Amino acid sequence: MAALRGIARDLVRNNPFAARGVSTIANNMVGTGITFQVYRDGVIDNRLNAIARRHFDTTSCDSGGRHDLYGLQLQAARTIVESGAAVMRRRWRRTSDGLALPFQLQVLEPDYIDPSKHGALATAPGVAGGFVVNGVQFNPLGAREGYWLYSGHPGSSRPSSLASKFVPAADVAHVFRADRPEMEHGATWFAPVVLRMKDFGDFEDAELTRQKIAAAFAGFLYDDGTGPSISPLVGTDEATPDGPALDFVDPGTISTLGKGQKIEFSDPPKVDGYAEYSKVSLRAIAAGLGTPYEALTGDLSNVNFSSGRMGWLEYQRSLSTWQWGMFIPQFCGAVGTWMIEALEMLGESTSGVTVRWTPPGREMINPSEEVKASRDAIRAGGKTISQWARERGEDPDTFLAEWKADAEKLDELGLIFDSDPRRVTAVGNPADAANTGSSGAAQGA
Repeated sequence: MAALRGIARDLVRNNPFAARGVSTIANNMVGTGITFQVYRDGVIDNRLNAIARRHFDTTSCDSGGRHDLYGLQLQAARTIVESGAAVMRRRWRRTSDGLALPFQLQVLEPDYIDPSKHGALATAPGVAGGFVVNGVQFNPLGAREGYWLYSGHPGSSRPSSLASKFVPAADVAHVFRADRPEMEHGATWFAPVVLRMKDFGDFEDAELTRQKIAAAFAGFLYDDGTGPSISPLVGTDEATPDGPALDFVDPGTISTLGKGQKIEFSDPPKVDGYAEYSKVSLRAIAAGLGTPYEALTGDLSNVNFSSGRMGWLEYQRSLSTWQWGMFIPQFCGAVGTWMIEALEMLGESTSGVTVRWTPPGREMINPSEEVKASRDAIRAGGKTISQWARERGEDPDTFLAEWKADAEKLDELGLIFDSDPRRVTAVGNPADAANTGSSGAAQGA
């Protein structure tokens, strides 16, 4: 795992496509942040919500004091893709520190887990004991008890002890994509494409070398045997009495060669198919990372509406899987649990309290058609307003509360807009007139 992490990090720092791969996955999986709402018995608890937002919507939640919760999410997502996992540690703080919630979050690379801690734990004779696998400690039933963490990064120049300490699992979130059952650690997402990216890099280096040779336009001067020797005279720079030796050619040079001298230029071999090979390689790399080729390379030259939509829809399925199958339960779930425990420590009642998370919305490919389709689906009962709000990355209760407040304000001011379905029909007629007409037709019938 450590060797693969090192290779992946080198790729991300030196290969533009690897760097782009990390960015596009993290930006789409987390984006501007997976937001939360605190509920009590199915209703938003505004008091607890306000306390949590004072903490997580500011840099107070970061032990380093640099990121809010959503910045930490993006940092963790990048680390998961590049290094295979992210470790988030809960750091308790004193009430005197003045934080809205008495703890902070510390996002670490997986290198902090001590792999030297490995093997069965000592127990009494006849008693089933726990075990440690590469720094992760399990109880006899196989549940995680805790982690052996270094006090500092093992590759850092900071003065810190490399002796690891046991940290209970309740204070640690180990976030990674589990591709196999019972995985203890996550592998870098670049594992399937490391060799492919190295081969593609070698190919580009060879192509660049060929171009440099062609640009050099090397010339070769030789004696055709019809005149005197062109060997330079000892102690002089003259080849023959007829003129100076032709050692190099500058741009625009016009030179008269001596009798018996002739010059020819090299013709380096040409390598065709650079563009085709590049596309094949980059498509394979994109497939291995789980991203569309266009998102990885920015090449939209061969994309039409249909192919772009199909690729984007497939990418959305992958993103939803990574969000709801990994990041939200492992990262956001830990934050929610720690939030509720911190509220209890402050003396707040947490009976019936839950935390709901909403991923960022997806930009529409064809808004004029997609909005119309969603409207028809809602009117036909195939989709709810809450469901549509979640698709756009909004909390349904907040969205409807804002709609209610706006509607009451419009009524108070006596304003009617086309956007108000209570007052105006889809074709622009007054809603009251439409209702009256329908009632009259029914009575006449």
